[in-house]
Amino acid sequence: MKRHGIACILVLFLFSLKAEAQGAASLEQLLGAPFPENLTAAKSVNRVAWAVFQQGKRSIWVAEGPQFTARPLVKYDDDDGQELSELSFSPDGNTLTYVRGGGKNSAGQSPNPTSNPAGAEQAVWTVSWSGGEAKRIDTGFLPKISSRGLVAYVHDGQIWTAPADGSGKPSHLAARGQNSSPVWSPDATKLAFVSTRGDHAFIAVYDVAAKTVRFVAPTVDSDGDAVWSTDGTRLAFVRQAAERRDAPQGYFLAPDKPHPWAIWIADVASGNAREIWHSSATPQGSYPYMGADTGGGAIQWAADNHLIIPSEEDGWQHVYSLSVDGGATKLLTPGNCEAEQWSVTPDGKSLIFNSNCGDIDRRHLWQTSISGGVPVKLSEGNGIEWGGVVPGDGSAYVFIGSDAQHPGRVFSARFGNEKSRKELIADLTPKDFPAQQLVTPQQVIFKSADGWDIHGQLFQPANAKAGEKRPAVIFMHGGPMREMLLGWHYMFYYSNCYAMNQYLASRGYTVLSVNYRSGVGYGRAFREAPGRAGRGATEYQDIVAAGKFLQSRNDIDAQHIGLWGGSYGGYLTAMGLGRNSDIFAAGVDIHGVHDWPTDNWDGKNISPELYKLAHDSSPVNAVEKWRSPVLFIHGDDDRNVYFTQSVDLVSRLREKGGVEIEQLIFPDEIHDFLLYRNWLAAYHAASDFFDRRLKPAGK
Repeated sequence: MKRHGIACILVLFLFSLKAEAQGAASLEQLLGAPFPENLTAAKSVNRVAWAVFQQGKRSIWVAEGPQFTARPLVKYDDDDGQELSELSFSPDGNTLTYVRGGGKNSAGQSPNPTSNPAGAEQAVWTVSWSGGEAKRIDTGFLPKISSRGLVAYVHDGQIWTAPADGSGKPSHLAARGQNSSPVWSPDATKLAFVSTRGDHAFIAVYDVAAKTVRFVAPTVDSDGDAVWSTDGTRLAFVRQAAERRDAPQGYFLAPDKPHPWAIWIADVASGNAREIWHSSATPQGSYPYMGADTGGGAIQWAADNHLIIPSEEDGWQHVYSLSVDGGATKLLTPGNCEAEQWSVTPDGKSLIFNSNCGDIDRRHLWQTSISGGVPVKLSEGNGIEWGGVVPGDGSAYVFIGSDAQHPGRVFSARFGNEKSRKELIADLTPKDFPAQQLVTPQQVIFKSADGWDIHGQLFQPANAKAGEKRPAVIFMHGGPMREMLLGWHYMFYYSNCYAMNQYLASRGYTVLSVNYRSGVGYGRAFREAPGRAGRGATEYQDIVAAGKFLQSRNDIDAQHIGLWGGSYGGYLTAMGLGRNSDIFAAGVDIHGVHDWPTDNWDGKNISPELYKLAHDSSPVNAVEKWRSPVLFIHGDDDRNVYFTQSVDLVSRLREKGGVEIEQLIFPDEIHDFLLYRNWLAAYHAASDFFDRRLKPAGK
């Protein structure tokens, strides 16, 4: 089966190249532009750094104000799948630390998508701002450099430290539990970290000189997200209440319930701690895991002894300020819209954030004072901006921006002067990038059967002829806490998906990208809609509504509508083919979830009734009605969706019979494909599949 999959890559690749030669923009062109990520800034000097992925090559670029002339600092030229991540500066801005390679799977193996017999690793590296050879410190991740030149990091669930210049051996900070999230005090005399003990967690403080560990106000609860005050005398941290051992667990299975949280302040010298704020016990008051994971963190320490925290108390993800002396929070990002990413300026007095305020299906940059007031919009037009950081003296900001025709690029601008915007490395974009051939997707809004407003982006072929009925494809993002936008996306995976949608449009398909319920951007009620996932699959109604929306148009061939998506989008693809082969004629299912109970590794204490509901909400429960052909694409070292999800569904479809099945399997590849050539192979295979399944003969 694996040999057959590799042969398919070559055949489909040649087939697609022939078709591209007939006029469509090529996938090589669309996926060939650089993708910048991990943009970070030094707080003490005007320096920024970011990682770049381009055609399998990975590099780190840096720039210094006020001119912000960019230069490469580290380059890896092989398409070996070893990611560059977790970039951060030393306090003086003279050293940069980063991680090369991905985390281990349950078998303790790092991603090795090239099947290199020598193996692969995830390791901490440092490099001098002035250049020179990067130094490998040790295997590990989450590195933080202290003001005294020590780097702390996590290795096999323990905290280690080592000289950042590579001059000495690593030292193990032995502590019971799974330890993570190291953070240095400003004077580097102490190191705080989280010590997780299964059903509870402590904040620990390591004293470098005394070589001792103390635990801050330990309880049966779970503490985390520790941050130091600017003078290093206090720690702020999050406390989440302990849960009963028999409580149902399982992110996609368990009934929804509130997850309240509180913020505590500890005096480090005395160890005394007190609660200064707690959320409501309502669902809206739940711990803001989106903000903690992909925003600006659960807590940041700002000027005048204020903390910056996210919350959804008003139904939208917003950012608030909170005095460490307690009291009410102050809303900093108002509106029926969401703040998604944010960072505090070096002086701690203001916040730069991106949001969809006033432009629900895009992202723009804003600035606001920590003390409150009306936010100031920093970017205008129909672009998309994200990742804003403010280095050094705070006079300028650096960010990543895209639009409908151009993928993400790094820019700098001075506050109060939009015309000062400058692209930092324009010459990285290939000269043959087909920006002028790309269409601008249209915002569409349609109703689901149960009354939800569903947003989508409609890609119309540029050469569409009046009166012509075209085949169509519906795309569904993964997550599901994601949102596709009216332009190139800010995440690598979905930047590639946007490129694929443009590619399909260039080949004559009308493409509808659907932001189904349970995604972000439209408020908590939409994201936490009742009955989603294994609780009833209510979001599938939005895909049916998308199909009927296309069928109602006089420019669509209603008999030739396909589905494609990855992960959660693969789940919805399989749901559509299983439940509604009468609407959806073919589908490309990329590493999709097919049976909720067997995919949820954290599912515990699930009643027989909940288990049955989850199974009934899965594609495997619709196999008997499945008639439409399907292409499965999956890497067998997937750490997000078990590979057995595809094994099991293929077996069920074969047993039933009557369904044409195609496969493209990548040995040793993970969920978010690490190899550029595998992205190309997957998308060429998908395009060829749709050409054979959706386009009438001779077209």
